[in-house]
Amino acid sequence: MRAVVCTDYGPPDVLRLRDVPRPVPKDNEVLVRIRATTVSAADCELRRFDFAPWIWVPIRLAFGIRRPRQPVLGQELAGDVETVGKDVRSFGKGDRVFAATGIGLGAYAEYICLRENPQTGAIATMPANLSYEEAAAVPYGGGEALEFLRKGNVRSGQRVLVNGAGGSFGTFAVQLAKVLGAHVTAVDSAPKLEMLRAIGADRVIDYSQEDFTDSPETYDVIFDVVRNTPSGRMVRLLTENGWLLMANPGFLQIVRARWASRGSKKRVSFAASGPTSEDLAYLRGLVEAGRLHPVIDRRFPLEQMVEAHRYAETGQKLGNVVVVVA
Repeated sequence: MRAVVCTDYGPPDVLRLRDVPRPVPKDNEVLVRIRATTVSAADCELRRFDFAPWIWVPIRLAFGIRRPRQPVLGQELAGDVETVGKDVRSFGKGDRVFAATGIGLGAYAEYICLRENPQTGAIATMPANLSYEEAAAVPYGGGEALEFLRKGNVRSGQRVLVNGAGGSFGTFAVQLAKVLGAHVTAVDSAPKLEMLRAIGADRVIDYSQEDFTDSPETYDVIFDVVRNTPSGRMVRLLTENGWLLMANPGFLQIVRARWASRGSKKRVSFAASGPTSEDLAYLRGLVEAGRLHPVIDRRFPLEQMVEAHRYAETGQKLGNVVVVVA
């Protein structure tokens, strides 16, 4: 089968399209023929391996010292079940599924084996009203956004601000917060504001023209995706019992947020364990009900994975970058 292999840590050019052996499913696994995957900011970060110093060593030990131990990257996909192991009960040959691979990665390929009940990652029947390309964009960004908003206990009538709202996490966070009944302020660059209004944001802010931390407004939940705003200032904008949710913080951001929230009931969360199969089923229901829509910026064929990575790390993408595998 064809797969895009990460030959080393570094720029997009370390990615190579190669022929590798097709995996064989175990008794509790399904073999999925991948139709589409995505390139997320996290994929680019892992390929470059430019993590913060405080987590650099443990992540390097986990993923490979000299080069990636799992050379096929990719964290979400949509495709067809090709073969099922003898112990699998939830899926059958021909089922259309979408999945988050978790730390196992492996979605930049034509085939992948996934456990029916994975310990990390998730798999479920994909929404009936989405194409493979649309469905592939849901599991990782949608699942992570859902987990963070649940941690923040977002509910009807609350005021939620999403900083970095125009990417994968952000576009799902805006929509999910609206589903939960919140008033949503979305912060990003000017070219993304019209799209953010279209997916339901009640208010949009161009960060190049306005610093939202200078405003006297307060929020019940701030979901920070992009790590470009001092965390202490965001904590000060929270209401009593408010939550600061940080999807990708640096060590100093965590320390400053904890320090700023000391002596108050304001809370800080910066960890997510990843979506579950139950989360994907919940997201599928929202999509099929017309309440959640994946935002797709550009599509690339598998052969242009290098170009897809180059574009994804420019910071200009609106929502998701999809890679068509088959």
